[in-house]
Amino acid sequence: MSTGANLRETAVSQQAAPRLLEWYDRHARVLPWRAPPGAPAMDPYRVWLSEIMLQQTTVAAVKSYFQRFTALWPTVQALAAADEAQVMAEWAGLGYYARARNLVACARQVAAARGFPDTREALAQLPGIGPYTSAAIAAIAFDQPETVVDGNVERVVSRLFAVLTPLPAARRELTELASTLTPQARPGDFAQAMMDLGATICTPRNPACGICPLMDLCAARAQGIAPELPRKAPKAAKPLRTGTAWVALDDRAVLLERRPARGLLGGTLAFPTSGWDGTDLPPPQDGPWDAAGEVRHVFTHFELRLSVLCAPLANPTRGEVTPRDGFDPNTLPGLMRKVWALAS
Repeated sequence: MSTGANLRETAVSQQAAPRLLEWYDRHARVLPWRAPPGAPAMDPYRVWLSEIMLQQTTVAAVKSYFQRFTALWPTVQALAAADEAQVMAEWAGLGYYARARNLVACARQVAAARGFPDTREALAQLPGIGPYTSAAIAAIAFDQPETVVDGNVERVVSRLFAVLTPLPAARRELTELASTLTPQARPGDFAQAMMDLGATICTPRNPACGICPLMDLCAARAQGIAPELPRKAPKAAKPLRTGTAWVALDDRAVLLERRPARGLLGGTLAFPTSGWDGTDLPPPQDGPWDAAGEVRHVFTHFELRLSVLCAPLANPTRGEVTPRDGFDPNTLPGLMRKVWALAS
């Protein structure tokens, strides 16, 4: 590495945190799970809950869920005592349903221990908490000097240091560089400031470099390549899966079934299906069945085309006959909401 590059990295490491914290004090996003800049840390329960919800999900999508969950279960003890089926129903629409099952398991473990641990290492032992989430909770809830790296932070760091290696291969390098920026003082505010910078200024497209508090420290801006970073390796095309969903209903009831706890849409209520998830099941009752059309849905690792068949409810051989007046399609996962919209 050249002397100039070393000097730049040293300048970034020394100046980024104080500049960014000063910017954060004036421009921090107001979020329901966040304490104001410089204020005592938010309740660890709310930090943990928000971080679990925010995994693979946008801030805009999470806000209403967070507010509803904290109204229903204002403490980790309340969530630990909740019925798992109700938690799954309230989670419907957020996706990645293993998060909801782990949420209950983690709450019960924390409640039994009379509180959250305050270190990254101990937090990482809890259900559903991985390296990123444990670092985020330790920094934001307990002000531990942990380096927190999400997609926004990866983008900021890749531009600050002009890292040309494509993601995901660059992740280790980006984490190491991010660790050189993490301050001992106010690490929780700094972690959130980095996220806010990536979300509001150092955006994926058309970054607002002219108002960035770190603009003169940014190597990618100096080279005129900021919008190009981070580079990403080409993604392989997603495989296509097909299957069948059966909707049996009448004026009084609809047929649903609880999916297995493990696997796709695990633990959720859904319409009987077959084929797309590794099963080879017959229809839940004798026919005839009428074709209602096809639902398309994209999962993380594959695309799905699901043929929807409908019939009047009559002597099902599996599933749960659910009264229509107690059935709320909004408690179904997103795929099943699409099935319902087509069938009803």
